[in-house]
Amino acid sequence: MVWTPTISDRQGPIYQRIVNALADDIAAGRVHAGQTLPTHRSLAAALGVDVTTVTRAYTEAGRQGLTEARVGRGTFVKGAPPASVRSAASPGIDLSMNLPPFPANARFDSHLAHTLGEIRAGPGLSAYLTYRQAAGTASERQIAADWLGPVLAGVAADRVLLAPGTQAALYALLLQHAEPGATILTEHLTFPGMKAAAELAGVTLAGVAMDGEGIIPEELDRVARKHAAKLVYLMPTIHNPTTITMPEERRRRVAHVIRERDLLLIEDDPHAFLAPGHLPLSALIPERSYLAASLSKCIAPGFRISILVAPDAQAAEAVATRLRAMLQMSVPLMVAVLTRWMRDGTALAIVNAVRTEATARQTLARGILGPDHLVAHPQGLHAWVPLPDGLSAARFAADLHGRGLAVVTSDAFAADADPPSAIRLGLGAAQNRAQLVKALEILSAALTARL
Repeated sequence: MVWTPTISDRQGPIYQRIVNALADDIAAGRVHAGQTLPTHRSLAAALGVDVTTVTRAYTEAGRQGLTEARVGRGTFVKGAPPASVRSAASPGIDLSMNLPPFPANARFDSHLAHTLGEIRAGPGLSAYLTYRQAAGTASERQIAADWLGPVLAGVAADRVLLAPGTQAALYALLLQHAEPGATILTEHLTFPGMKAAAELAGVTLAGVAMDGEGIIPEELDRVARKHAAKLVYLMPTIHNPTTITMPEERRRRVAHVIRERDLLLIEDDPHAFLAPGHLPLSALIPERSYLAASLSKCIAPGFRISILVAPDAQAAEAVATRLRAMLQMSVPLMVAVLTRWMRDGTALAIVNAVRTEATARQTLARGILGPDHLVAHPQGLHAWVPLPDGLSAARFAADLHGRGLAVVTSDAFAADADPPSAIRLGLGAAQNRAQLVKALEILSAALTARL
């Protein structure tokens, strides 16, 4: 019997409704330990929700000890959670999402009000409430190309697209360059959004081993030959989840393998503006690279804008066609606001404010947890916490949940192999520094109890 929960009569975020329905069905005996749950895609279709919502629900269910994900086999019911978890269906502090902070000196409300006033006084708001070009107008794309200058200089505007978020861009690229059944290479721990996009596109991810400098070039070469792969997805700067930033010499070696193996690169760089100064892999092999520089981490995810750089104008137009078929266009009013901010310096001021706050939060985390428990980038938004030998990430996350703290476990990031036992903290997700301190103290106490 395929489990299909009823969530229409429940309150709260959809992903949490799914988790709560599963917990209730386990308690009532409607599902049992060892039972296979539907795939992310099939449950999303049954409930009429997007796949990423189901992915988040399954991740949360695993964190609570309700389920167990087995790479290559699926998601299985594990059993009833501890009583402490059942009594706290929604944790007090949720650091499971990788979000930028909203520091007061970023002045989002006043900037938005001022810019919307300018638009209203000029072309008028209604000018942006109709259909527009899928990837931005020529002038908007030129502004985005100029804004990219410190990251990737000299990019022609006809190679640039303003995509409705990196998630949509990733899916469009998979549809364009990967046939169903193809194998896509990635780091052995990777962005859950890519896992969801790959499942929806019917392609398989093959994880490649990493070390302290990122993906290992020799392993990339070996796995590429093994699978006869044509596409590789990487996050070289402040990798999600490990926070590793690949040094330039490693980037050059990886670029060499990509060129020698005739691979096409999708480089995901949501931290480009927070941690400037790192040469993108795309700059080394532009003819065989896509670069997605999202604004979700350095400004705000609600704008749903990602700057995508294609190898050439023809490839850019092909992606624009896919995006048009999927989502029609980026939200024109949001594009108008952001491109004005790029021109008048507001975007840079917000990025600087977010970077300053991110740095302060990283300092707090290092001070409370200490260097032995934390792997992080000083300007990143998240941190990686390897757990002591023998400590299950799922059980530890369930313990944290019972204490009022939600985090993400390493299995959510596993491409195709058993992950190390670790958790990821979204430091930017805390509402303020005081809440972050409370969350870090909860984590520190839980770690101390396990040592």
